[in-house]
Amino acid sequence: MSLPRVENPCFLLFLLAFQALFILILYRGGPAGVFRGLSGSPQVPDFSKPHDVYTNLSLLARRPAEDALPYCSARSPLLVGPLIVSFRALPSERMIIKKNPFVQSGGLYRPPHCLARYKSAILVAYSNQEKDLHHLLYYIHPFLQRQQLSYRIYLIQQVGNGTFNRAKLLNIGVREALKDEDWDCLLLHDVDLVPENDYNLYICDEYYPKHMASAIDKFHYNLPYKSFFGGVSALTPEHYMKMNGFPNTYWGSGGENDDIATRIQLAGMKIVRTPSHLGRYKMMNSNKETEEPWRRSASRHNTGKTWKDDGMNSLEFKLLSRTKHPLYTNITVDIGYVPPFS
Repeated sequence: MSLPRVENPCFLLFLLAFQALFILILYRGGPAGVFRGLSGSPQVPDFSKPHDVYTNLSLLARRPAEDALPYCSARSPLLVGPLIVSFRALPSERMIIKKNPFVQSGGLYRPPHCLARYKSAILVAYSNQEKDLHHLLYYIHPFLQRQQLSYRIYLIQQVGNGTFNRAKLLNIGVREALKDEDWDCLLLHDVDLVPENDYNLYICDEYYPKHMASAIDKFHYNLPYKSFFGGVSALTPEHYMKMNGFPNTYWGSGGENDDIATRIQLAGMKIVRTPSHLGRYKMMNSNKETEEPWRRSASRHNTGKTWKDDGMNSLEFKLLSRTKHPLYTNITVDIGYVPPFS
């Protein structure tokens, strides 16, 4: 006696498989998404459909104190991809604080619902760029929170009005940040750059220094030159110490980026880059000529001979203050002799 179709095991198996495929198609956004997922090829973000930078943050909630926190998922469910970035309206500090209720004093954040898998320090060499800072803080805090990172933002600034030394300030930032935490990753971040895609994860490559800002709008989303390492970069503390950090002898910003690219090679490493469709950044005032060129000749420094003696192992400074602001930790230093503006 034959079984009715609905009771036939083969038919039921076929029905379950069909339902599973239907759900997968809906989840992947159509048949093309399914085949992309099966093939393993990365999906290029659709920049015609960007999201607000605070999307999904309303989903964050603190777990009850008696609950043991699980580890955060390996891939954050809060990520949205391309982001809307605009510098037309200047956000106030009060607004930024209100929109980021889980950020603690000193710009420290730990996911309230899970244990972060990565700890990243964001280091910004700063020189009286208050408007740029407000824009950066408005975008970078939610950007990092959706990545489910544990992080702290540091601003490092030199006292006085002498020539800016970004490289030395970053060395100081690294030394001071490592007093607070055994950070997995050090993010060296220009204050005037904002990331446009939250799949650009602010974590380090295990083996080599990583250049994050591989596609900046000022340069038409291309590298200005092959060895460019400026804007935003990510290094483990081990990477940083292996190449002896940045040189302390570059005055004015720009040339140290070429020096550090050379140091990476001399230390037996190479630069890896975030793919250009993910490493997109918008620069504030990108239509205006910057005061400092992005590339300078490093020949007078003779990096091959000086890199082992000029860097973290020769760093001297005087710590003047270390203040926890609601959205960042400010470190003010006396870096010693400062040459006058040329």
